[in-house]
Amino acid sequence: MKNVWIVDDDKEMANAVSLMLKLLDCKATHFSTPGLAAQELLKGKAPDLIILDIQMGQVSGLDVLEYIRRNRTWNVIPIIMLSSEDADVMKVKAQKLGADGYVTKPVTIEELEKVMAKAFYKHIAKRAN
Repeated sequence: MKNVWIVDDDKEMANAVSLMLKLLDCKATHFSTPGLAAQELLKGKAPDLIILDIQMGQVSGLDVLEYIRRNRTWNVIPIIMLSSEDADVMKVKAQKLGADGYVTKPVTIEELEKVMAKAFYKHIAKRAN
């Protein structure tokens, strides 16, 4: 069972994604702020995958993505960006910062499953090289 963290300040969206993850046989943990997730990372805990909202209160999900990618320990964690914005500019920016996938709200279970599979595959291939 994969351990997936959802970092999103929108509780309803996080609950919907959590339900989808459970249907995909994943353990979902919700963090309402990036700071709470960072605290867990600093304690040495790490998920198999992070689903990270871009538009949150004080800190952008893109800033969090960049922070995680700079750390040698955490940069191996697959990260999928979640956003209500479907702009190509945002997708390209997220990809350049190291995102492994991008889904727009409202996300479907089929879309989530597909982007998760690609993110896991990308990281397996990266470790093999």
